[in-house]
Amino acid sequence: MINGILNIYKEKGYTSHDVVARLRGIIGQRKIGHTGTLDPDAEGVLPVCLGRATKVCDMLTDRDKTYETVLLLGRTTDTQDATGQTLSEDPSGDLDPDQVRECILGFIGGYEQIPPMYSALKVGGRKLYELAREGKTVERKSRHVVIRDIRIMEICLPRIRMEVSCTKGTYIRTLCHDIGQRLGVGGCMERLLRTKSGRFHVEESVTLDEVEQAQETGELDRLLLPLDSVFADLNKVTVKDRYASLGYNGNPLRTDQVDTGKDCPEAAGEYRLYDKRGHFIGIYRYDERKCRFCPEKMFLDPDQIRERT
Repeated sequence: MINGILNIYKEKGYTSHDVVARLRGIIGQRKIGHTGTLDPDAEGVLPVCLGRATKVCDMLTDRDKTYETVLLLGRTTDTQDATGQTLSEDPSGDLDPDQVRECILGFIGGYEQIPPMYSALKVGGRKLYELAREGKTVERKSRHVVIRDIRIMEICLPRIRMEVSCTKGTYIRTLCHDIGQRLGVGGCMERLLRTKSGRFHVEESVTLDEVEQAQETGELDRLLLPLDSVFADLNKVTVKDRYASLGYNGNPLRTDQVDTGKDCPEAAGEYRLYDKRGHFIGIYRYDERKCRFCPEKMFLDPDQIRERT
């Protein structure tokens, strides 16, 4: 089985599930999962996990995201993006660019966002977009999202190109809709490019065609990121050889049972745990009160454990 993470550039026309389905055909294995849905017309970074790396799918989904988007003012649609049916049009010619800028930047911080009807969220066991296609509209609970930052790249009314950094679960098309509502002319999202998801950047992403070519030439390994690369921001600790079996089996470890390294303080927080051979075991959290490292999530393959014990 192939284990690792691919930083996929999702192209227009593909759903996130389409990407996974095609990769299963290219690589020839079922255990593959994506880390955050992108609409078919959206492009950009979609980390995909293979094999044991599927254990980190939920962790990657939780990371902040960065997008480049184009907001079109003066038009609202049923999908909140430019592909939808027009609900209203209102000329935006009287808007002042400074007024628009001030309004947009006013969204930085936390706000309550109502998910769009055309989304994969479920209400009463059914996906919202299924209900929307039947012409139904149901009440949706607002969700607290945080807009970390908005960088306005260009204002050429009625269009504004901007970069948005936000927490998970933020709908950029809903943000565009809400900006339009606040300005009183309506608005929708015309384009979306995800440029960053956690530590994965668009400049380092690869297309499905590139993955297929690498697989055919036996060079897939050069595109695969190791599972522990997701946690590169965490300090590293190594279990001593005589206590390795404790680590392999997910037992807590005392400070004298691991090497923390001279630059790694024993402070509360998460750590990457390895054995002396450099095999990534899992994520441990240091408990200052008990002076020990406690397991949070294990990643070492059971076959590897049997080989080493």
